[in-house]
Amino acid sequence: MTDALVAHRLRDTLLDRGLAIEAIDDLAGSLLWRIGRLSEDGPVTVRVGFATSAAAFGELPRLRNASDEEIVAAVEEGQLRVEWVGPRGR
Repeated sequence: MTDALVAHRLRDTLLDRGLAIEAIDDLAGSLLWRIGRLSEDGPVTVRVGFATSAAAFGELPRLRNASDEEIVAAVEEGQLRVEWVGPRGR
């Protein structure tokens, strides 16, 4: 999957949900994220949260590395797991 295709899919997904890419760009500077697997046969997992929740990342089980190929396959197959770390918004 090329960077251009990923960017196109992301833009379309955001627009479908009424979000502007500029808003996500502004937000991105305040976020931390980790990507990997909890186990060899577990789903590829993305953990994301605000920088203020950095300590909470350390309290979670460590994610094992996932290769680029595994990440691409998880995205293409709709098998990517996303976890929010820290308190939820209002």
